Amino acid sequence: MEVAYRIERDSLGELQVPADALYGVQTQRAVLNFPISGLRPWRAFIWSMATIKRAAAEVHRDLGMLDEERAQAIIQAAEEVRQGKWDDQFVVDPFQAGAGTSHNMNTNEVIANRATQILGGKLGEYRVHPNDHVNMAQSTNDTIPTAIRLGVLWRLDELLEAVGNLAQALKEKAVEFDPIVKSGRTHLQDAVPVRLGQEFGAYAKAVERDAERIRRSAEGLRRLGIGGTATGTGLNAHPEYHERMVRRLSELTGLTLYTSDNLFESMQAMADAADFSASLRTLAITLTLIANDIRLLSSGPSTGLDEIRLPAVQPGSSIMPGKVNPVLAEMLNMAMFHIQGNDLAVSLASQAGQLELNVMMPIIAHNLFEMMQVAIGSINAFTEKLVRGMQANREKAEGWLEKNAIVVTALNPLIGYAAGAKLVKEALAADRTVRQVAMEKAAAGELKHRDEDRPVTVAEVEQALSDMRCLTEGGIVG
Repeated sequence: MEVAYRIERDSLGELQVPADALYGVQTQRAVLNFPISGLRPWRAFIWSMATIKRAAAEVHRDLGMLDEERAQAIIQAAEEVRQGKWDDQFVVDPFQAGAGTSHNMNTNEVIANRATQILGGKLGEYRVHPNDHVNMAQSTNDTIPTAIRLGVLWRLDELLEAVGNLAQALKEKAVEFDPIVKSGRTHLQDAVPVRLGQEFGAYAKAVERDAERIRRSAEGLRRLGIGGTATGTGLNAHPEYHERMVRRLSELTGLTLYTSDNLFESMQAMADAADFSASLRTLAITLTLIANDIRLLSSGPSTGLDEIRLPAVQPGSSIMPGKVNPVLAEMLNMAMFHIQGNDLAVSLASQAGQLELNVMMPIIAHNLFEMMQVAIGSINAFTEKLVRGMQANREKAEGWLEKNAIVVTALNPLIGYAAGAKLVKEALAADRTVRQVAMEKAAAGELKHRDEDRPVTVAEVEQALSDMRCLTEGGIVG
């Protein structure tokens, strides 16, 4: 089927644009120039740019710089974009021209063409001009960094809710699992006892601390550099534009936003974005650790630790009947690896700016929005489909502890380190528990006190081993 086109013109000449497209010639050039990944901009990026365009139209109308008719058409068109009506018109690959000029012009052209339609005109006629009206007193160089900040803040509460729900679910499991005393492990080797609840309480606290880091790092994103235009000087912008824009953006979004105390820094530096990205990387590190531990604790069941049982959500093998794998934990691992890779790209791009501008902003934007999307989706699935439904296997956990020779550590104050090590070797060689061997030797008067010239009694051995269990009490969620 033959595609209909219209002819549009820019400073480079004429070009065919799909006849029914809301975007225009500069967007079409970007589509032709950058057939890179097949990816499209995230909704957060579309929403945040449209929000800026709407706010600018309102501010310029109020300042008397934009007539009422055009302003209202831009406001309506931008609001339609904000609501997601024209997402299919945002067609520029994230790997595009530096700074994000292509995405900015995609936004300008969609809003200008839609505003032209609202005023009764035809596509490409531009009764509302993408540069002169929609982009009035703006530059890619101040709109894109502002859009990055707004887009992240737009989903911040959603991200924090996902992280908070996970922390709460882990905390509830910590309370549920508190009665179970089990073998601790360090270096993947037997260690002194802990409670299963204490392990999960530590997970909960770690996730809570990550939420604190995310919340703190997001504060730097509330400073907006809109109004710096091309280099930070504010060329072509009204003296009141910057403060009015920040105020109007805050009203439109419901977000707490601040004016920048240095428009040049707000355009040159991507440190605030990198800081937020780093907080997501730290969350990913924490969740990778937790997912790995859960895979270990649930391993087996016949030949592994089998201290917890995970909900069976799907068959685990195409060849081995009855196999059930920890698929939600595996998914979380993959998601967190992806986020850490995204963060590396953000870090490299953030340091790649030169002089008055960071030209790598498109990939910073794309990766930040992707990190948030992947984090929210994976954490919610992990919380609801794994954590809330997991069960403890008390019999197996306490059974491993009974076999753990490292409980001899509790006897160190009585018999000393060297004698304890000897006791462990004897117990392992005889395939018996340390408790059994220690009690027998104490009964036979063969255990000597490390500091006193006397035998250790059976009662002292029993008391030391009991005290060790008591030390595991408390602190599961504090």
